[in-house]
Amino acid sequence: MVIALPDHPAGLPIGPSWRADTGTAPVVFPYDGSTVAFAPVGSVRHARDALEAGLAAVRPVAALSSAARRAILSDVQRELTEHAEQLVELLIAESGKTRIDCSVEVSRTLFTWSAAAEEVAHLHGETVPLDLQESGAGLIGFWTRRPIGLVIGIAGFNYPLLLASHKIAPAIAAGCPVICKPAPATPLSTLWLAHLVRRAAERHGAPPEIVQVVTGGAEVGRALVTDPRIGAVSFTGSADVGHQIARDAAPRKTLLELGSNAALVVDADADLAAAVDAVLRGGFYGNGQACISVQRVLVCEPVLEEFVDRLGERIGELIVGDPRDPATRVAPLINEGSTQRVLAWIEAAEAAGAKVRHGGKLRGRAVEPTVLVDVPETADAWCEEIFGPVVAIRAVPDLDSALAAVNRSRYGLHAAVFTRSLASAFRAIDELEVGGVIVNEVPGFRSDVMPYGGVKDSGSGREGPRFAIEELTVTRMAVIRPH
Repeated sequence: MVIALPDHPAGLPIGPSWRADTGTAPVVFPYDGSTVAFAPVGSVRHARDALEAGLAAVRPVAALSSAARRAILSDVQRELTEHAEQLVELLIAESGKTRIDCSVEVSRTLFTWSAAAEEVAHLHGETVPLDLQESGAGLIGFWTRRPIGLVIGIAGFNYPLLLASHKIAPAIAAGCPVICKPAPATPLSTLWLAHLVRRAAERHGAPPEIVQVVTGGAEVGRALVTDPRIGAVSFTGSADVGHQIARDAAPRKTLLELGSNAALVVDADADLAAAVDAVLRGGFYGNGQACISVQRVLVCEPVLEEFVDRLGERIGELIVGDPRDPATRVAPLINEGSTQRVLAWIEAAEAAGAKVRHGGKLRGRAVEPTVLVDVPETADAWCEEIFGPVVAIRAVPDLDSALAAVNRSRYGLHAAVFTRSLASAFRAIDELEVGGVIVNEVPGFRSDVMPYGGVKDSGSGREGPRFAIEELTVTRMAVIRPH
Protein backbone atom coordinates (compact mmCIF):
# COMPACT_ATOMS: atom_id res chain seq x y z
CA MET A 1 0.00 0.00 0.00
CA VAL A 2 1.39 3.41 -0.95
CA ILE A 3 0.40 6.48 1.07
CA ALA A 4 1.74 9.99 1.49
CA LEU A 5 3.65 9.83 4.75
CA PRO A 6 3.62 12.78 7.15
CA ASP A 7 6.42 15.30 6.87
CA HIS A 8 8.63 15.05 9.95
CA PRO A 9 12.34 14.43 10.56
CA ALA A 10 13.73 10.92 10.17
CA GLY A 11 14.38 8.77 13.20
CA LEU A 12 13.12 9.09 16.76
CA PRO A 13 12.40 12.30 18.71
CA ILE A 14 14.83 11.82 21.60
CA GLY A 15 16.42 14.71 23.48
CA PRO A 16 16.38 18.06 21.71
CA SER A 17 16.39 16.62 18.17
CA TRP A 18 15.58 13.50 16.14
CA ARG A 19 17.93 10.53 16.32
CA ALA A 20 18.58 8.76 13.02
CA ASP A 21 20.98 6.16 14.51
CA THR A 22 18.26 3.51 14.70
CA GLY A 23 17.40 0.27 13.04
CA THR A 24 14.36 0.03 10.81
CA ALA A 25 11.46 -2.37 10.39
CA PRO A 26 8.61 -2.49 7.90
CA VAL A 27 5.14 -1.31 8.84
CA VAL A 28 2.75 -3.67 7.08
CA PHE A 29 -0.78 -3.04 5.77
CA PRO A 30 -2.73 -5.91 7.37
CA TYR A 31 -5.19 -6.22 4.47
CA ASP A 32 -2.67 -7.45 1.91
CA GLY A 33 0.69 -7.63 3.69
CA SER A 34 2.24 -4.85 1.62
CA THR A 35 4.82 -2.55 3.18
CA VAL A 36 3.56 0.91 4.09
CA ALA A 37 6.87 2.34 5.31
CA PHE A 38 10.07 1.51 7.12
CA ALA A 39 9.85 2.84 10.65
CA PRO A 40 12.70 3.56 13.07
CA VAL A 41 13.34 0.90 15.72
CA GLY A 42 14.93 2.01 18.96
CA SER A 43 17.10 0.15 21.41
CA VAL A 44 17.76 0.07 25.15
CA ARG A 45 20.42 2.72 24.56
CA HIS A 46 17.82 5.01 23.01
CA ALA A 47 15.50 4.36 25.96
CA ARG A 48 18.22 5.30 28.43
CA ASP A 49 19.06 8.46 26.50
CA ALA A 50 15.39 9.41 26.44
CA LEU A 51 15.16 8.82 30.19
CA GLU A 52 18.07 11.16 30.88
CA ALA A 53 16.62 13.84 28.62
CA GLY A 54 13.14 13.43 30.08
CA LEU A 55 14.39 13.61 33.65
CA ALA A 56 16.30 16.79 32.84
CA ALA A 57 13.06 18.26 31.48
CA VAL A 58 10.99 17.57 34.60
CA ARG A 59 11.61 20.94 36.25
CA PRO A 60 11.34 23.09 33.08
CA VAL A 61 8.06 21.42 32.11
CA ALA A 62 6.66 21.70 35.64
CA ALA A 63 7.52 25.41 35.59
CA LEU A 64 5.42 26.09 32.47
CA SER A 65 2.50 28.38 33.11
CA SER A 66 -1.05 27.09 32.84
CA ALA A 67 -1.47 29.36 29.83
CA ALA A 68 1.54 27.83 28.06
CA ARG A 69 0.37 24.26 28.70
CA ARG A 70 -3.12 25.05 27.48
CA ALA A 71 -1.75 26.80 24.40
CA ILE A 72 0.42 23.80 23.49
CA LEU A 73 -2.53 21.42 23.78
CA SER A 74 -4.79 23.74 21.76
CA ASP A 75 -2.17 24.17 19.04
CA VAL A 76 -1.81 20.40 18.66
CA GLN A 77 -5.56 20.01 18.40
CA ARG A 78 -5.73 22.64 15.64
CA GLU A 79 -2.93 21.04 13.64
CA LEU A 80 -4.45 17.59 13.98
CA THR A 81 -7.73 19.01 12.73
CA GLU A 82 -6.01 20.44 9.65
CA HIS A 83 -4.61 16.99 8.81
CA ALA A 84 -7.63 14.89 9.82
CA GLU A 85 -8.11 13.21 6.45
CA GLN A 86 -4.43 12.35 6.12
CA LEU A 87 -4.52 10.89 9.63
CA VAL A 88 -7.43 8.64 8.67
CA GLU A 89 -5.47 7.30 5.70
CA LEU A 90 -2.40 6.74 7.86
CA LEU A 91 -4.39 4.84 10.50
CA ILE A 92 -6.00 2.61 7.89
CA ALA A 93 -2.56 1.79 6.53
CA GLU A 94 -0.80 0.95 9.77
CA SER A 95 -3.64 -0.57 11.81
CA GLY A 96 -5.82 -2.14 9.10
CA LYS A 97 -8.99 -0.88 10.77
CA THR A 98 -11.89 0.12 8.57
CA ARG A 99 -12.30 3.64 7.28
CA ILE A 100 -15.29 4.30 9.53
CA ASP A 101 -13.38 3.11 12.63
CA CYS A 102 -10.34 5.23 11.76
CA SER A 103 -12.53 8.27 11.21
CA VAL A 104 -14.03 7.75 14.67
CA GLU A 105 -10.53 7.43 16.12
CA VAL A 106 -9.43 10.74 14.62
CA SER A 107 -12.59 12.48 15.81
CA ARG A 108 -12.10 11.18 19.35
CA THR A 109 -8.43 12.18 19.25
CA LEU A 110 -9.32 15.77 18.39
CA PHE A 111 -11.83 15.86 21.22
CA THR A 112 -9.28 14.42 23.69
CA TRP A 113 -6.75 17.18 23.00
CA SER A 114 -9.46 19.84 23.29
CA ALA A 115 -10.72 18.38 26.57
CA ALA A 116 -7.19 18.19 27.99
CA ALA A 117 -6.65 21.86 27.14
CA GLU A 118 -9.85 22.79 29.00
CA GLU A 119 -8.85 20.78 32.06
CA VAL A 120 -5.70 22.87 32.59
CA ALA A 121 -7.94 25.62 33.96
CA HIS A 122 -9.50 23.22 36.47
CA LEU A 123 -6.26 22.02 38.06
CA HIS A 124 -6.32 23.50 41.55
CA GLY A 125 -6.26 22.70 45.25
CA GLU A 126 -8.22 23.56 48.40
CA THR A 127 -7.85 25.06 51.82
CA VAL A 128 -7.93 22.70 54.80
CA PRO A 129 -9.53 23.67 58.17
CA LEU A 130 -6.60 22.64 60.30
CA ASP A 131 -8.12 24.21 63.41
CA LEU A 132 -10.69 21.43 63.59
CA GLN A 133 -8.06 19.87 65.83
CA GLU A 134 -6.56 21.70 68.79
CA SER A 135 -3.03 21.22 67.41
CA GLY A 136 -4.01 23.18 64.29
CA ALA A 137 -5.21 26.30 66.06
CA GLY A 138 -3.72 29.41 64.42
CA LEU A 139 -2.45 27.49 61.37
CA ILE A 140 -3.36 28.07 57.73
CA GLY A 141 -3.45 25.01 55.50
CA PHE A 142 -3.95 24.42 51.82
CA TRP A 143 -2.95 21.85 49.24
CA THR A 144 -2.07 22.11 45.58
CA ARG A 145 -1.54 19.56 42.85
CA ARG A 146 2.02 19.16 41.59
CA PRO A 147 3.28 17.19 38.55
CA ILE A 148 4.26 13.62 39.36
CA GLY A 149 7.41 13.75 37.22
CA LEU A 150 8.48 11.91 34.07
CA VAL A 151 5.66 9.80 32.62
CA ILE A 152 6.16 6.64 30.55
CA GLY A 153 3.23 6.08 28.18
CA ILE A 154 2.92 2.71 26.43
CA ALA A 155 0.12 2.33 23.89
CA GLY A 156 -1.50 -0.61 22.11
CA PHE A 157 -1.78 -1.17 18.36
CA ASN A 158 -5.55 -1.07 18.07
CA TYR A 159 -6.04 2.71 18.49
CA PRO A 160 -2.51 4.03 18.09
CA LEU A 161 -3.25 7.75 17.69
CA LEU A 162 -6.00 7.92 20.30
CA LEU A 163 -4.14 5.87 22.89
CA ALA A 164 -0.97 7.91 22.46
CA SER A 165 -3.08 11.05 22.88
CA HIS A 166 -4.55 9.72 26.12
CA LYS A 167 -0.97 9.32 27.40
CA ILE A 168 0.60 12.53 26.08
CA ALA A 169 -2.14 15.17 26.41
CA PRO A 170 -2.94 14.62 30.12
CA ALA A 171 0.78 14.46 30.95
CA ILE A 172 1.36 17.86 29.35
CA ALA A 173 -1.73 19.29 31.03
CA ALA A 174 -0.38 18.06 34.38
CA GLY A 175 3.04 19.61 33.72
CA CYS A 176 4.91 16.35 33.10
CA PRO A 177 7.28 15.40 30.29
CA VAL A 178 6.37 12.07 28.71
CA ILE A 179 8.15 9.30 26.82
CA CYS A 180 5.75 7.39 24.59
CA LYS A 181 6.38 3.87 23.34
CA PRO A 182 3.95 2.90 20.57
CA ALA A 183 3.22 -0.69 19.62
CA PRO A 184 5.86 -2.03 17.17
CA ALA A 185 3.22 -2.60 14.48
CA THR A 186 1.78 0.94 14.58
CA PRO A 187 4.41 3.63 15.26
CA LEU A 188 3.72 6.02 12.37
CA SER A 189 0.85 8.10 13.74
CA THR A 190 2.57 8.47 17.12
CA LEU A 191 5.75 9.77 15.50
CA TRP A 192 3.75 12.37 13.59
CA LEU A 193 1.88 13.34 16.73
CA ALA A 194 5.15 13.83 18.61
CA HIS A 195 6.40 16.08 15.83
CA LEU A 196 3.33 18.30 16.14
CA VAL A 197 3.67 18.44 19.93
CA ARG A 198 7.34 19.39 19.78
CA ARG A 199 6.63 22.15 17.26
CA ALA A 200 3.87 23.51 19.48
CA ALA A 201 6.16 23.32 22.52
CA GLU A 202 8.80 25.37 20.72
CA ARG A 203 6.26 28.08 19.92
CA HIS A 204 5.36 28.44 23.59
CA GLY A 205 8.77 28.27 25.24
CA ALA A 206 8.68 24.62 26.31
CA PRO A 207 11.57 22.19 25.82
CA PRO A 208 11.18 19.70 22.96
CA GLU A 209 11.81 16.92 25.48
CA ILE A 210 8.26 17.52 26.70
CA VAL A 211 7.52 14.51 24.51
CA GLN A 212 9.85 11.81 23.22
CA VAL A 213 9.14 8.58 21.38
CA VAL A 214 11.12 5.35 21.66
CA THR A 215 10.08 2.36 19.56
CA GLY A 216 11.28 -1.20 19.93
CA GLY A 217 10.53 -4.45 21.69
CA ALA A 218 9.89 -5.57 25.24
CA GLU A 219 13.45 -4.85 26.33
CA VAL A 220 12.96 -1.17 25.47
CA GLY A 221 9.77 -1.00 27.49
CA ARG A 222 11.43 -2.75 30.42
CA ALA A 223 14.27 -0.23 30.44
CA LEU A 224 11.75 2.61 30.57
CA VAL A 225 9.43 1.30 33.27
CA THR A 226 12.09 -0.02 35.65
CA ASP A 227 14.00 3.23 36.05
CA PRO A 228 13.45 4.26 39.69
CA ARG A 229 13.51 7.97 38.81
CA ILE A 230 10.29 8.04 36.76
CA GLY A 231 7.03 9.34 38.20
CA ALA A 232 4.41 7.08 36.63
CA VAL A 233 3.70 4.54 33.93
CA SER A 234 0.51 4.67 31.86
CA PHE A 235 0.00 1.44 29.90
CA THR A 236 -2.72 0.20 27.57
CA GLY A 237 -2.43 -3.41 26.46
CA SER A 238 -2.87 -7.00 27.54
CA ALA A 239 -3.49 -8.01 31.13
CA ASP A 240 -0.43 -10.25 31.40
CA VAL A 241 1.94 -7.54 30.16
CA GLY A 242 0.28 -4.92 32.33
CA HIS A 243 0.64 -7.03 35.45
CA GLN A 244 4.33 -7.55 34.70
CA ILE A 245 4.80 -3.80 34.21
CA ALA A 246 3.16 -3.16 37.59
CA ARG A 247 5.63 -5.54 39.21
CA ASP A 248 8.59 -4.07 37.34
CA ALA A 249 7.67 -0.45 38.05
CA ALA A 250 6.79 -0.80 41.74
CA PRO A 251 6.57 1.32 43.81
CA ARG A 252 6.06 3.95 41.09
CA LYS A 253 2.45 4.66 40.17
CA THR A 254 1.02 2.56 37.33
CA LEU A 255 -2.13 3.34 35.38
CA LEU A 256 -3.17 0.11 33.69
CA GLU A 257 -5.84 -0.05 30.99
CA LEU A 258 -5.88 -3.77 30.30
CA GLY A 259 -7.89 -6.43 28.57
CA SER A 260 -11.41 -7.69 29.13
CA ASN A 261 -14.10 -9.93 27.70
CA ALA A 262 -16.96 -7.45 27.81
CA ALA A 263 -20.38 -8.90 28.53
CA LEU A 264 -23.77 -7.83 27.21
CA VAL A 265 -26.79 -9.05 29.16
CA VAL A 266 -30.16 -9.37 27.43
CA ASP A 267 -32.93 -9.41 30.03
CA ALA A 268 -36.24 -11.13 29.32
CA ASP A 269 -37.97 -7.76 28.91
CA ALA A 270 -35.28 -6.23 26.66
CA ASP A 271 -35.87 -4.51 23.34
CA LEU A 272 -34.46 -7.37 21.25
CA ALA A 273 -34.06 -5.31 18.10
CA ALA A 274 -31.92 -2.82 20.01
CA ALA A 275 -29.92 -5.60 21.68
CA VAL A 276 -29.21 -7.28 18.35
CA ASP A 277 -28.19 -3.95 16.86
CA ALA A 278 -25.82 -3.43 19.81
CA VAL A 279 -24.12 -6.78 19.21
CA LEU A 280 -23.66 -5.94 15.52
CA ARG A 281 -22.28 -2.47 16.31
CA GLY A 282 -20.39 -3.41 19.45
CA GLY A 283 -18.96 -6.82 18.66
CA PHE A 284 -17.13 -6.18 15.42
CA TYR A 285 -15.90 -2.59 15.32
CA GLY A 286 -12.14 -2.30 15.15
CA ASN A 287 -12.24 -5.80 13.63
CA GLY A 288 -13.08 -6.98 17.15
CA GLN A 289 -9.75 -5.67 18.44
CA ALA A 290 -11.17 -3.50 21.23
CA CYS A 291 -11.04 -4.29 24.92
CA ILE A 292 -14.68 -3.25 25.43
CA SER A 293 -16.15 -4.79 22.27
CA VAL A 294 -18.97 -7.28 22.88
CA GLN A 295 -17.53 -10.75 23.47
CA ARG A 296 -19.89 -12.50 25.90
CA VAL A 297 -23.65 -12.30 25.39
CA LEU A 298 -25.84 -13.64 28.19
CA VAL A 299 -29.44 -14.01 27.09
CA CYS A 300 -32.33 -14.88 29.40
CA GLU A 301 -33.86 -18.17 28.24
CA PRO A 302 -37.36 -16.93 27.36
CA VAL A 303 -35.96 -14.73 24.58
CA LEU A 304 -32.88 -16.74 23.56
CA GLU A 305 -34.26 -18.33 20.40
CA GLU A 306 -35.75 -15.10 19.08
CA PHE A 307 -32.56 -13.17 19.87
CA VAL A 308 -30.32 -15.67 18.07
CA ASP A 309 -32.66 -15.79 15.07
CA ARG A 310 -32.75 -12.00 14.80
CA LEU A 311 -28.97 -11.81 15.03
CA GLY A 312 -28.59 -14.45 12.34
CA GLU A 313 -30.91 -12.53 10.04
CA ARG A 314 -28.80 -9.38 10.30
CA ILE A 315 -25.19 -10.46 10.66
CA GLY A 316 -24.83 -10.65 6.90
CA GLU A 317 -25.02 -6.85 6.91
CA LEU A 318 -21.40 -6.78 8.12
CA ILE A 319 -19.38 -6.43 4.93
CA VAL A 320 -15.96 -8.09 5.05
CA GLY A 321 -13.26 -6.67 2.82
CA ASP A 322 -10.81 -3.88 2.12
CA PRO A 323 -10.66 -1.42 5.04
CA ARG A 324 -10.21 1.45 2.57
CA ASP A 325 -13.74 0.86 1.23
CA PRO A 326 -16.24 2.99 3.20
CA ALA A 327 -18.73 0.09 3.17
CA THR A 328 -16.40 -2.39 4.88
CA ARG A 329 -17.14 -3.19 8.51
CA VAL A 330 -14.71 -6.08 9.16
CA ALA A 331 -11.18 -6.39 7.79
CA PRO A 332 -8.12 -8.55 8.61
CA LEU A 333 -6.61 -8.55 12.08
CA ILE A 334 -3.31 -6.83 12.81
CA ASN A 335 -1.17 -9.84 11.84
CA GLU A 336 -1.16 -13.53 10.94
CA GLY A 337 -0.35 -14.64 14.48
CA SER A 338 -3.48 -12.96 15.84
CA THR A 339 -5.56 -14.44 13.03
CA GLN A 340 -4.40 -18.00 13.71
CA ARG A 341 -4.93 -17.63 17.46
CA VAL A 342 -8.53 -16.46 16.97
CA LEU A 343 -9.24 -19.35 14.58
CA ALA A 344 -7.71 -21.79 17.06
CA TRP A 345 -9.92 -20.46 19.86
CA ILE A 346 -13.00 -20.87 17.65
CA GLU A 347 -12.03 -24.46 16.87
CA ALA A 348 -11.34 -25.21 20.53
CA ALA A 349 -14.73 -23.80 21.57
CA GLU A 350 -16.45 -25.92 18.93
CA ALA A 351 -14.58 -29.01 20.10
CA ALA A 352 -15.75 -28.28 23.65
CA GLY A 353 -19.39 -28.23 22.58
CA ALA A 354 -20.07 -24.76 21.18
CA LYS A 355 -22.01 -24.35 17.96
CA VAL A 356 -20.80 -22.03 15.19
CA ARG A 357 -23.96 -20.24 14.08
CA HIS A 358 -22.18 -17.89 11.68
CA GLY A 359 -18.67 -17.43 10.34
CA GLY A 360 -15.75 -19.19 11.95
CA LYS A 361 -13.62 -19.23 8.82
CA LEU A 362 -11.29 -17.00 6.85
CA ARG A 363 -12.53 -14.80 4.04
CA GLY A 364 -9.36 -13.77 2.28
CA ARG A 365 -7.08 -12.73 5.15
CA ALA A 366 -9.98 -11.75 7.44
CA VAL A 367 -11.75 -13.80 10.09
CA GLU A 368 -15.44 -13.74 9.25
CA PRO A 369 -17.81 -12.16 11.78
CA THR A 370 -18.40 -15.18 14.01
CA VAL A 371 -21.24 -16.11 16.35
CA LEU A 372 -20.76 -18.99 18.77
CA VAL A 373 -23.64 -20.42 20.82
CA ASP A 374 -23.50 -22.56 23.98
CA VAL A 375 -19.85 -21.77 24.60
CA PRO A 376 -18.56 -23.46 27.79
CA GLU A 377 -17.42 -21.00 30.45
CA THR A 378 -14.03 -22.71 30.49
CA ALA A 379 -13.37 -22.09 26.78
CA ASP A 380 -10.88 -19.32 25.97
CA ALA A 381 -13.45 -17.79 23.61
CA TRP A 382 -15.58 -17.13 26.70
CA CYS A 383 -13.28 -16.62 29.66
CA GLU A 384 -10.32 -14.86 28.02
CA GLU A 385 -10.09 -11.86 25.67
CA ILE A 386 -10.38 -13.09 22.10
CA PHE A 387 -9.59 -9.70 20.49
CA GLY A 388 -11.18 -10.63 17.21
CA PRO A 389 -14.57 -10.48 15.42
CA VAL A 390 -16.20 -13.16 17.57
CA VAL A 391 -19.17 -13.06 19.95
CA ALA A 392 -20.09 -15.95 22.23
CA ILE A 393 -23.68 -16.51 23.41
CA ARG A 394 -24.93 -18.42 26.43
CA ALA A 395 -28.42 -18.85 27.82
CA VAL A 396 -29.11 -17.95 31.46
CA PRO A 397 -32.31 -18.61 33.43
CA ASP A 398 -32.77 -15.04 34.64
CA LEU A 399 -31.12 -11.72 35.41
CA ASP A 400 -29.69 -13.00 38.71
CA SER A 401 -27.82 -15.74 36.88
CA ALA A 402 -26.66 -13.30 34.19
CA LEU A 403 -25.14 -10.84 36.67
CA ALA A 404 -23.44 -13.67 38.54
CA ALA A 405 -21.99 -15.03 35.29
CA VAL A 406 -20.62 -11.62 34.32
CA ASN A 407 -18.90 -11.35 37.70
CA ARG A 408 -17.29 -14.79 37.47
CA SER A 409 -14.80 -13.37 34.97
CA ARG A 410 -11.34 -12.35 36.13
CA TYR A 411 -11.88 -9.20 34.04
CA GLY A 412 -13.98 -6.14 34.82
CA LEU A 413 -13.79 -3.24 32.37
CA HIS A 414 -17.25 -2.55 30.91
CA ALA A 415 -20.50 -4.50 30.80
CA ALA A 416 -23.86 -3.71 29.22
CA VAL A 417 -27.41 -4.61 30.22
CA PHE A 418 -30.44 -4.37 27.96
CA THR A 419 -33.65 -4.10 29.97
CA ARG A 420 -36.85 -2.07 30.14
CA SER A 421 -36.83 -2.21 33.95
CA LEU A 422 -35.35 0.69 35.86
CA ALA A 423 -35.00 -1.59 38.89
CA SER A 424 -33.00 -4.12 36.86
CA ALA A 425 -30.81 -1.38 35.45
CA PHE A 426 -29.93 -0.11 38.91
CA ARG A 427 -29.35 -3.66 40.16
CA ALA A 428 -26.80 -4.09 37.39
CA ILE A 429 -25.13 -0.79 38.25
CA ASP A 430 -24.95 -1.82 41.91
CA GLU A 431 -23.86 -5.43 41.47
CA LEU A 432 -21.66 -5.72 38.39
CA GLU A 433 -17.95 -5.75 39.26
CA VAL A 434 -16.74 -3.58 36.40
CA GLY A 435 -15.42 -0.09 35.82
CA GLY A 436 -18.44 0.95 33.76
CA VAL A 437 -22.03 -0.30 33.42
CA ILE A 438 -23.78 0.71 30.21
CA VAL A 439 -27.57 0.37 30.12
CA ASN A 440 -29.29 -0.14 26.75
CA GLU A 441 -26.15 0.67 24.77
CA VAL A 442 -23.00 -1.16 23.70
CA PRO A 443 -20.38 -1.90 26.38
CA GLY A 444 -17.94 -0.25 23.99
CA PHE A 445 -19.49 3.15 24.61
CA ARG A 446 -16.83 5.56 25.80
CA SER A 447 -16.92 9.30 26.09
CA ASP A 448 -13.37 10.57 26.25
CA VAL A 449 -14.19 12.87 29.17
CA MET A 450 -15.64 10.19 31.44
CA PRO A 451 -13.55 8.19 33.92
CA TYR A 452 -12.48 5.08 32.04
CA GLY A 453 -10.81 2.04 33.52
CA GLY A 454 -11.35 -1.37 35.02
CA VAL A 455 -11.21 -3.49 38.13
CA LYS A 456 -9.79 -6.95 38.86
CA ASP A 457 -7.44 -8.07 36.06
CA SER A 458 -8.66 -5.27 33.79
CA GLY A 459 -6.41 -2.74 35.45
CA SER A 460 -6.19 0.17 37.83
CA GLY A 461 -6.35 3.93 37.57
CA ARG A 462 -8.60 5.96 35.29
CA GLU A 463 -8.24 7.71 31.95
CA GLY A 464 -10.19 10.64 30.55
CA PRO A 465 -8.27 13.95 30.70
CA ARG A 466 -9.61 15.16 34.04
CA PHE A 467 -9.02 11.82 35.75
CA ALA A 468 -5.68 11.07 34.10
CA ILE A 469 -4.40 14.52 35.09
CA GLU A 470 -5.33 13.77 38.69
CA GLU A 471 -3.49 10.45 38.42
CA LEU A 472 -0.40 12.24 37.07
CA THR A 473 -0.27 14.81 39.86
CA VAL A 474 0.39 14.52 43.58
CA THR A 475 -1.01 16.65 46.36
CA ARG A 476 1.41 18.93 48.16
CA MET A 477 0.24 20.16 51.54
CA ALA A 478 1.26 23.59 52.82
CA VAL A 479 0.94 24.42 56.53
CA ILE A 480 1.70 27.98 57.67
CA ARG A 481 1.86 29.54 61.10
CA PRO A 482 1.60 33.22 60.18
CA HIS A 483 3.05 34.55 63.43
